[in-house]
Amino acid sequence: MPSPAKKTKMIDVPETMPQIGAKAPNFSAATDGAAKASLKDFAGKKLVLYFYPKDDTPGCTTEANDFRALMDDFKKANTVVLGVSKDSVKSHDKFKEKYCLPFSLLSDEDGKICEAYGVWVEKSMYGKKYMGIQRATFLIDEAGKIAAVWPKVSVTGHAKEVLEATKVL
Repeated sequence: MPSPAKKTKMIDVPETMPQIGAKAPNFSAATDGAAKASLKDFAGKKLVLYFYPKDDTPGCTTEANDFRALMDDFKKANTVVLGVSKDSVKSHDKFKEKYCLPFSLLSDEDGKICEAYGVWVEKSMYGKKYMGIQRATFLIDEAGKIAAVWPKVSVTGHAKEVLEATKVL
C-alpha cells in the first residue's frame, strides 16, 4: 500500500529518519501533567507523533492550535496526537494550559526520542550553525509501523494534511 503522505506529494524520507514501513522507534517519556507515555500505550490506534522546536513560539503555537482544531476528526479516525519537543514538563504544562491543547506533549529533555526519529539536526540561522529540532511528523499505524513521514514541515495546512492521511490508512 502506498504511503498516505505520498498520495498528496512525493516525499523523500532522509536516511537518518525511520522509513515508511519500518517499525517505529520505541519511546518512553514524561508528558505534561506529570504523566508518562510510551509507544506501546498506543497499540491498536494510529499515532501522530509531531516534533516541534519550542513551546509558545509562533510556528509551534500555530501548529499546536491547528492540531487542536481538528482533534474531533482525529478521534473519529482512531488517531492519537502527541507533540514532542525538548522543553521541560513545566514548560509543556504552561503551553498546554495557555492554548487549551487536548493532547499530550512529550518532554524529550535528553533528546533520545529526537535522535531515534532523526529530527535532531544541524540548523543554520543568520549564518550561525547550531543543533535543533527539525519540525517533522510521523504517522504510525495500529501495528506500530511508520505509515507516513513529513520530514520538513511547513506549518500552514499541515495538520489537515496529516488528518487526510489518517483517513486513507
